[in-house]
Amino acid sequence: MEKQRFTLINDKVRRNAVNAVIQAAEGCSVAIGPITRSGGQNAFFHAICTDLARSSLTWDGKRRKADEWKVLLVSAHTVATDGEVDLVTGLEGEPVNIRESTARMSVKRAASLITYAIAFCDANGVHLTETIRGGFHEAANDRRVA
Repeated sequence: MEKQRFTLINDKVRRNAVNAVIQAAEGCSVAIGPITRSGGQNAFFHAICTDLARSSLTWDGKRRKADEWKVLLVSAHTVATDGEVDLVTGLEGEPVNIRESTARMSVKRAASLITYAIAFCDANGVHLTETIRGGFHEAANDRRVA
């Protein structure tokens, strides 16, 4: 069976979702929850992280890879938006930030993260080359990221 996804925007879609559940084979699963970030938001945020990695900006004494910038931005955004930061001792005694998952972010939360990341880049003189190349130029210039 092919995976189906329904965004509950009206009664017709809701009925279609109910019918799909009724007709689903045994062993299928159903999840109901808020819409999570979009693929476009994901690509936009990763382009920003790539731009940071390619820039000359350093953090804590060295240049950082895109995945490291992702961790730094998500952690900082959590603090900036009064979220909970959970620093724990890791399995080998190292400090670990148990940060929120970007994959589980709502569209609104992901938009806030992107806005925060763009502001960070602006404040630190990082040109968003990859972001522009990826087709996010208008969003980056207009700050419309939702």
